[in-house]
Amino acid sequence: MAGPTEPRDVDRDVPYGIRLGAAWSWRLIVIAVVAYGVFLVLGYFSEITVPIAIAVLITALAVPAVDALERLRVPRLAGALAVVLGGIALVAGMLTLIGQQVATQFDDLRDQLIVGIDEIQDWARTGPLGLSDDQLSGWLDDVTQALQDAGSTDLVSRVTAVGTTVTHFVAGLFIALFATYFFLYQGKRIWGWVTRLVPQAARERVDSSGRVAWTTLTGFVRATVLVALVDAIGIALVAVVLNVPLALAIATLVFLGAFIPIIGAFLSGLVAVMVALVAQGPWVAVLMLIGVIAVQQLESHVLQPFLMGAFVAVHPLAIIAAIAAGATLAGIVGALLAVPTVACVNSVVRHLAPGWAAYRQPHGPPGSGAPPAADSDSPLADSPGPADRGDRPGGGRTPEADHDGRRDQPDEENP
Repeated sequence: MAGPTEPRDVDRDVPYGIRLGAAWSWRLIVIAVVAYGVFLVLGYFSEITVPIAIAVLITALAVPAVDALERLRVPRLAGALAVVLGGIALVAGMLTLIGQQVATQFDDLRDQLIVGIDEIQDWARTGPLGLSDDQLSGWLDDVTQALQDAGSTDLVSRVTAVGTTVTHFVAGLFIALFATYFFLYQGKRIWGWVTRLVPQAARERVDSSGRVAWTTLTGFVRATVLVALVDAIGIALVAVVLNVPLALAIATLVFLGAFIPIIGAFLSGLVAVMVALVAQGPWVAVLMLIGVIAVQQLESHVLQPFLMGAFVAVHPLAIIAAIAAGATLAGIVGALLAVPTVACVNSVVRHLAPGWAAYRQPHGPPGSGAPPAADSDSPLADSPGPADRGDRPGGGRTPEADHDGRRDQPDEENP
């Protein structure tokens, strides 16, 4: 009688490529599900997460001022409060100047718009289109009626939606201001608390990764502000030379739009061209367009590589894809936050890559007891082993390695 047959190894019957693809597939599916879940949670609490994200960007820009005041023996609490209040005063002053300019030039711009519309009607009648007065009147009546219908339908719901949006904006503004103040004042303690939330073996890597991401973010924000300032000044000068109205308002719009890389300054520059078209006619609008393109070419080929090359080592194609994805997922806010997020993730991955390479060595995972098998060309070849450094496997430290006999605690500094 034949003995029992041995169990068959099914994995051996599956081609290696299919097994490898399946292993990658389920891991990527898990990562995608987790990422989607995180995105849903962040989106659900967007009234909190978005103001905090904007506060982080403002903190990256303003923290050098607080540090400078602290070096001048100003208490950090007072320095953070002074910087926040100074920023509010600066923004309020800019908005006031813009409002005054718009108010003083609105009548002239309205008259020029009426004249421009009359010229367009004359061109439509006498130009290649050859439209009759009855056709023009019919089209204008249709447009007017459509605008009236759009304004009269669901008026209550529209007013309610506007009121809700304004309420959310005001609440988000206060959250962003309070978060900015505490990030500037107690950023080190907040980061130290965050690092204590992770297991002790991973705290060192989390802390170093956070510092690398913070360096990238501060460099990106400061470079973006300089680029936006150059864009605003250059386009405003072109508007002043061409005698285009609302030059200060155009400069402010360009400055704010430049924070959305690649497309923000272009779209805000088109507004300047439209104002020139309405106020001065097509030839001045063409000159304004040439000036906008020249300023943006200077930005793209000189300022962007020089200022951001060392901080945002991301390919332009990846930047465009990130902006498109961010705009699709979260609108203007997503487009604003996409590039700094991608830049920080890229910096952290590059920072952790040597550790991952060491993990893939034949000695096995951390904690196996075997020393790293680094070759002579590897940067790990001359590095002391865990026993020489007093490192605990996984990145920690043994109590004997500390001069005072205590375990290391995470550094409570802002990255």
